[in-house]
Amino acid sequence: MSIVSRSPADRVIVVGAGVAGLATALRLVPRPVTLVTASPLGDGTATGWAQGGIAAAIGPDDAPVLHAADTEAAGAGLTEPDVALAVAGAAPGLIDWLVEIGVGFDRDADGCLALGLEAAHSRRRIVRGRGDSTGATVLEGLVKAARATPSIEVLVAEAKALMQDANGAVCGLVCESDGASFRLPARAVVLATGGVGSLYAATTNPRGATGSGLLLAARAGATLRDLEFVQFHPTAIDAGADPMPLATEALRGEGAALIDGAGERVMAGIRGGDLAPRDVVARAIFQARASGREVFLDTRGDLGRSMARRFPTVAGLCAGLGIDPAAQPIPVRPAAHYHMGGVLVDAEGRTDVPGLWACGEVASTGLHGANRLASNSLLEALAFSGPIAASIEAAPPASLIGEATMPARHRSDGGRALPEVRALMERRVGVVRDAAGLRAAILRLRALAETGSDAALTGLMIAVCALSRQESRGGHWRNDFSGQAARTHTLTTLADCLRAAERIAADQTLAESLTDA
Repeated sequence: MSIVSRSPADRVIVVGAGVAGLATALRLVPRPVTLVTASPLGDGTATGWAQGGIAAAIGPDDAPVLHAADTEAAGAGLTEPDVALAVAGAAPGLIDWLVEIGVGFDRDADGCLALGLEAAHSRRRIVRGRGDSTGATVLEGLVKAARATPSIEVLVAEAKALMQDANGAVCGLVCESDGASFRLPARAVVLATGGVGSLYAATTNPRGATGSGLLLAARAGATLRDLEFVQFHPTAIDAGADPMPLATEALRGEGAALIDGAGERVMAGIRGGDLAPRDVVARAIFQARASGREVFLDTRGDLGRSMARRFPTVAGLCAGLGIDPAAQPIPVRPAAHYHMGGVLVDAEGRTDVPGLWACGEVASTGLHGANRLASNSLLEALAFSGPIAASIEAAPPASLIGEATMPARHRSDGGRALPEVRALMERRVGVVRDAAGLRAAILRLRALAETGSDAALTGLMIAVCALSRQESRGGHWRNDFSGQAARTHTLTTLADCLRAAERIAADQTLAESLTDA
């Protein structure tokens, strides 16, 4: 059966083909699924670039309650305890499921799963594939399983808008391929589109990670949560590449240290040292660089000499950049890596727009809070894929599919503003923020959004939320509000953000007129 001829009453559309999209499609078997992906299956996803691993409490000294506690501690007061415990409890079974479908994880001499250590984890619980190629290993296994599943069909196309019926329920997707737009009616749509890292000039994410799914949901009226919380990975390799290659956090778990050009420890005197939470390490490196000090990851010695065997991805990246990690330290800097905020979903991945679910980085599940714990991202996507599939099966199909109309076409600038957006987000909405910089960003992003820049509109929402949070917490750090306020989430919509930006622009106009007078 072709994609276009599938019955809308049966079909589920999954947008995105990383771990979140593939796992959800496989969990929906035998229901017909159309997997919409902007790139050929296996390409262009952040999953394939993930060097870390999957956190799972399977060691003899570990337990899900300990994993959940570490997740909450990293989340800086905004992780939801019940979500953390549920995801941590599901982790061992999810590893088993991946093994069953053919994913090959690293084993120790006894044949047991090898467990690594990463920052802010109290136990060795990181399950890896091919050393620092876990994402690629998992992606390969899921792609192979999806290709072998008759109920899953793949459509290489760009998702342009969500179709909605007369009551506002999502009932399909508007796609574009080879310059032609067409509609795909469906009983449900799952967004699994990844994050926003490529809105920043320095990022570890693929070029397509500009928040497209976030904006699809926002334009459909979905509630968004905690958009201001962007995680900057502290150890992107600073050698001029875009996107920036990553030196996995696992290296610090195995003894690598952060040093400056004089050989001094960057994390000396900071609680947790080199294994402090990512936001802490990223700010320490940012501040060192702001003071004129270069920062390096020191793997010289035994770790560097064994890197080709233990961390082949990083070893290959270093070789390509002319760096010998056994003899010279690796230059590093923070780079946009993961978005803790996203489309608000419940425990079954449902948004507050009927017919629409979200899974993975595009969603805000309550797991990560203000700062994601290392190796919890692939886990979150896997953990929610099953409940999402069960929820879709239990939900009635979208109504009035035949009456759905094409959404209003949004003017697009074709990505022309993206370089300016990236530079602006890096400078004004980055690791350290303040009111003046955020207001300046909002004014310029608003102007660019009005020319049809989707990237600017998504960045505008993040900047507005960052300005509204007048505290420093997790991945959101204000140098004009260093303390913490009450533990509250930022809930917003696209309309809310546009109204806030309009007020800021009006205030600026008034201030300028008074100055001129």
